[in-house]
Amino acid sequence: MSIEKKWWKEEVIYQIYPRSFNDSNGDGIGDIQGIIQKLDYVKNLGVDIIWLSPIYKSPNDDNGYDISDYRSIHPEFGTMQDFDELLDGIHKRGMRLLMDVVFNHSSDEHAWFEEAKKSIDNPYRDYYIWKKGKDGDPPNNWRSFFGGSAWDYEPNTDEYYLHLFTKKQPDLNWENPKVRKEIYSIVKFWLDKGIDGFRMDVIPLISKRLDFADTSLESFNDVVAQVYSNGPRVHEYINEMYEEVLQHYDIMTVGEGPGITTQTGLDYVGHDRRELNMIFHLDHMFLGHGPRGKFDPIPYGWTDIKRLFSEWHEAMGDSGWISIFMDNHDFPRMVSRFGDDGTYRIESAKLLAMMVLTLRGTACIYQGSELGMSNVKFDSIEDYRDVETHNYFKEFTETGTSPDEFLKLVHEHGRDNVRTPMQWNKSKHAGFTNGEPWINVNPNYLDINAEDVLADKDSVFYFYRELLAFRKKEKTLIYGDWKIIESQSSDLFIYERFDSNCNILVMLNHSDHTHTHDVILEGYDLCLTNMTNDDVATLLPWECRLYKK
Repeated sequence: MSIEKKWWKEEVIYQIYPRSFNDSNGDGIGDIQGIIQKLDYVKNLGVDIIWLSPIYKSPNDDNGYDISDYRSIHPEFGTMQDFDELLDGIHKRGMRLLMDVVFNHSSDEHAWFEEAKKSIDNPYRDYYIWKKGKDGDPPNNWRSFFGGSAWDYEPNTDEYYLHLFTKKQPDLNWENPKVRKEIYSIVKFWLDKGIDGFRMDVIPLISKRLDFADTSLESFNDVVAQVYSNGPRVHEYINEMYEEVLQHYDIMTVGEGPGITTQTGLDYVGHDRRELNMIFHLDHMFLGHGPRGKFDPIPYGWTDIKRLFSEWHEAMGDSGWISIFMDNHDFPRMVSRFGDDGTYRIESAKLLAMMVLTLRGTACIYQGSELGMSNVKFDSIEDYRDVETHNYFKEFTETGTSPDEFLKLVHEHGRDNVRTPMQWNKSKHAGFTNGEPWINVNPNYLDINAEDVLADKDSVFYFYRELLAFRKKEKTLIYGDWKIIESQSSDLFIYERFDSNCNILVMLNHSDHTHTHDVILEGYDLCLTNMTNDDVATLLPWECRLYKK
């Protein structure tokens, strides 16, 4: 079987986190008009699809991933008229819009939940998942992604409701056909407005294991994969959504995949499954997470990353499709986590760009990566805004971790690392706002900002642009096969993309040491590199090269 050709396989995604992108009205919060002002900047980069993190009405307990009205724009971002102007501006520039949506849970301020908590016989009661407690304790020992119990007590009805995330994010009950009908209606509402697809947050969690049994698993990642994800009816539900709505539009659907493994991936995206187009698997993102999650780190290395990319390539074969990314709104800046954000920040940012844009899958770039933006190290926990960070700070410090020790973990693993404002120029607050930003700007904006980067033809931005142009021209990078040439070295990642048209060789040295290699380069032409090196038999620290023959 040959790979089916689709536009969503060939195009590249650029993720915008609206709250942190560009503020047009001085209230310190990025907004839709701010995005409109920067559409030419995004187009200039050379990407094709804008993925917009949630802009729906929300109390913002989890920065918009707690939706209180799926059909309304949050006033802090603008109006539906602003949204229509944004969509039109994106389409006029030959780009597409991917909306982020959460159907596993709503906000507790959604009208459905406001009704559901009133009484056990309320018509909306069964829109959510309610259970009696056990001997004064929650119904089971399930833990929330953000720490603490996954159950919260509602005294009015003497029952607990399930929330796999914060207490203000009650899980929807997909067993109820009325809930599914409501969700499909919401999907149709946005597709009829002309958007080009959805990124569906934590979609493998929507079907619950209805025995709600205690888990004996110690690793939270194992709990996610074996208890919360891939429930008994998840494929029935996604297929039903496809049959009812999705199949009637020329769109892309991307499922965020916590708990989806190489063994279960094709169940979601196999070409004959009639479910989703692709998934964001999180295996490489969860590397280094210990039994208690990201703030309980364990060692890992590049050999683990290469192994995972190889396993996923084999698992998908010619039937399935994934997205390739190294950071997003939930994970630290890739140049800080996987590169070197000190001496070799620019070189390693370019190397990571080459990797993301040359592996098989739909590439996704997070805002600021094209500038080489890095993690932030705020001095106080009070400078952080993320509910996850604050919940775990409380939990860890109560169990013996010192505040300073936990703050060091936040500097490496916290989600606010990628949520600090976009760094546009050297002016106050990096040109993001003329008010007080909702979260402080990374102090390094004086050295890392779009104005300086755009003035430097050797910058990370222009390297991305060259790579994007090359990828657009060479379909081998989209549909071609993949072979690892060097996988054993902990520092080198050398692989080939090939088909009947050409061979493309990618050489990456993800270390601060010079390495020799024994790859025969006869017949290859060097197309792109991040540094000058006359010795073709060596790779300098963080050097990357792209050859073609």
